[in-house]
Amino acid sequence: MDAVKKIAEAMLYEGYILWPYRKSARKNQQRWTFGGVYPRAYSEARGGDDPWLMQTQCLVSGDGDTAVEVKVRFLHVTERKVARRKGGALEFVDELRVGDERYLSWDEAAEREVTAGRLGLPEPLGSPVRTEINVPGGSAEEPLAEPGGAVAGALVRSWRALSGVVEVEAERLQEGLFRVTARISNTTPWGGEDREGTLRRTFVSTHTVLEAEGGEFVSLTDPPEALRGFAEACENIKTWPVLAGEEGERNKMLSSPIILSDYPQVAPESPGDLFDGGEIDQLLILSILTLTDAEKEEMRATDPRAREILDRCEALSPEELMSLHGAIREFKLVRE
Repeated sequence: MDAVKKIAEAMLYEGYILWPYRKSARKNQQRWTFGGVYPRAYSEARGGDDPWLMQTQCLVSGDGDTAVEVKVRFLHVTERKVARRKGGALEFVDELRVGDERYLSWDEAAEREVTAGRLGLPEPLGSPVRTEINVPGGSAEEPLAEPGGAVAGALVRSWRALSGVVEVEAERLQEGLFRVTARISNTTPWGGEDREGTLRRTFVSTHTVLEAEGGEFVSLTDPPEALRGFAEACENIKTWPVLAGEEGERNKMLSSPIILSDYPQVAPESPGDLFDGGEIDQLLILSILTLTDAEKEEMRATDPRAREILDRCEALSPEELMSLHGAIREFKLVRE
């Protein structure tokens, strides 16, 4: 996995579920708090507190051969219900035990990605490239079988339809310099649901990845002095664009709802995502390993991704745990 995709994946699932990774934990009662692009009617009914629009503006240096590709990624909240088989029908319940496994009803998420196409610079200037977001609603059923093979129930996952639009446009600021705007809006109909119901119609954990061909992005965090005014004039709404990839590369930019520095990265010692990129892996892993058997059982039953975390942590060797204790890195000082 390349550096940009790795950090983008970490941002996509930041806060998805937090330690102690259980449905009953208070901190997991209100989820999906990062990067929400909500239905416009819901946002306006709440006075705009929950935004229906996310906008990235950044600078690209290039010429007539320069092009920019934009990808928008987000999570789609999926309702997971547990059902037990009763006669020839399914009956929904809060939880179900099948053999040695326990299953709980809880929300999950599906990954969605929209490629907004390739925008050539400088033409057409002032003419947005529009890409529709159109995700149909649906459902899927996963049978749950006893060790002997008899089907005892099912996990029923369902998701609501989503609609919206991604608009990408460019503006020439001066010879060889362009401002690119990527605007994401949620036009999904809203029927007056509460926050929990509305989240199923929301683009959650939304972020944008931009890639330039034949050109370079300009750091908005530390722009060249000659371009500082242009950088400060960029209007970013509910998102923060930074240079991404290997140190020194300038052809990719990640715009996320979490403030990052240029060239963010996941520590190479990290054995896997814990959905809390600002926390120390070692402390989280040790906390997981000290959970009681009953707490671990609930963690496994709460969410498949929580189960993966527990299985991965319990499989770590003493040497792998020690590698998380600390690292010394070399940094080069550059003096002008």
